Amino acid sequence: MTRQAEGIVAVATAPGRSGIGVIRFSGTESASLGLIKGMTGLSLPQPRHAYFTSVLDTAGNALDKGIVIWFKAPHSYTGEDVVEFQVHGNPVLLNLIIKNILAFDDSVRLAEPGEFTKRAFLNGRLDLAQAEAVMDFVNASSESALRAANRSLIGGFSKECGQIEEELIELRTQVEAILDFPEEEIDFLQEGRINEKIGKISAHLQTVIRTADQGQLLQEGAVVVLVGSPNVGKSSLLNRLSEKDVAIVTEVPGTTRDLLGNAILINGVRIQLVDTAGLRQTDDVVESAGISRTLKQIEKADMVLHLEACNVSRSPSTLELIHEHLPEGTPVLHVVNKIDLLEEPFKSSADRIGISAKFGTGIEDLKRAILKIVGFDGTVQSVYMARRRHLEELRKAEQHVCQAKDILNSSARQLDLVAEELRLAGTAMGRILGEFSSDDLLGKIFSTFCIGK
Repeated sequence: MTRQAEGIVAVATAPGRSGIGVIRFSGTESASLGLIKGMTGLSLPQPRHAYFTSVLDTAGNALDKGIVIWFKAPHSYTGEDVVEFQVHGNPVLLNLIIKNILAFDDSVRLAEPGEFTKRAFLNGRLDLAQAEAVMDFVNASSESALRAANRSLIGGFSKECGQIEEELIELRTQVEAILDFPEEEIDFLQEGRINEKIGKISAHLQTVIRTADQGQLLQEGAVVVLVGSPNVGKSSLLNRLSEKDVAIVTEVPGTTRDLLGNAILINGVRIQLVDTAGLRQTDDVVESAGISRTLKQIEKADMVLHLEACNVSRSPSTLELIHEHLPEGTPVLHVVNKIDLLEEPFKSSADRIGISAKFGTGIEDLKRAILKIVGFDGTVQSVYMARRRHLEELRKAEQHVCQAKDILNSSARQLDLVAEELRLAGTAMGRILGEFSSDDLLGKIFSTFCIGK
């Protein structure tokens, strides 16, 4: 019996007590029917019919009453025969039923994390992008993220990637046909509109990359670190953005000595705010340790908010310290706090925004600026949920297509190299959908799933 032919079982509902708990089994038809017969006494059940029945232990004693449904292959989640027991959601009961299932059939084992979805992928029920969207859908932290994950789950993102892959295959076929008839090269290039087609594929890739970029933000969010001198209002700003008292606020400089974090949603995008110790020269051992952690956090940030205050002198050394530890390409937004103390209105600019954390002035402008800088444009209607690996493969494909175009337009015009670049671009697209995925990649992806999914 192969590993995939083994029956697997797990609790499919979230841990804890609830009104209903679902136990899911996936395996062969004979194992499914045998399990239903042994655990309920039902013979020859109809597929996709819900039966209200007693659930029995191996001695024939009733453990509970609930619903059992048989999903006959291939019309099931995994593509195999699936049996679901819907009983009361008591963890003790659920574990007892699973214990009896394992005792009833020794070919059944406990499912590994993500194994039901992995079998759905291996049996062609889902492609890899759709399979990954399952967990993104479960973990979505906002309505926008939920809708984006659903668009990927029903195949929207896969359809776009598949279309690009088909365009690359068609174009590569044309180029290789030209290689077979070199005397007709010029006519083929003109009639086949090779250059024009490469341009369209490149534009299509750029559109999908922009959409996937937005999806990745919805899926992963961004880390925004608040830095600045002591007593400029970093903790007050953290509290204002969080809309609750996360940090202690006092007039004493250096109150924050360790990292404080809180996640907020701005237009559906998860922003992880990190309040840090004020940057200054100090002999205090504890405060120095906090400053050291601040500098390490800057290195991990997707964006830095450098906070100043109208009533605190600007410290050039603070800016120097920030830029010393700032990775290349990490954006910095300068925020001037306490503008309520100014006699004249503060004039904000693209990289310098005035706020009052105390009264909330300028906070909405700050939120919009944060979203713009981290790369979210606010158009979520057609966004697909995407992961970092998807974007990496999309960008690889775009690079190969651009390289093919450069070779085609060069004086050498080596069409064999053009064909190879198109092949590599198609391979990158195939890795998104799982056509060329290694076992290591599959193991890494599905290990992040919850058990029972």
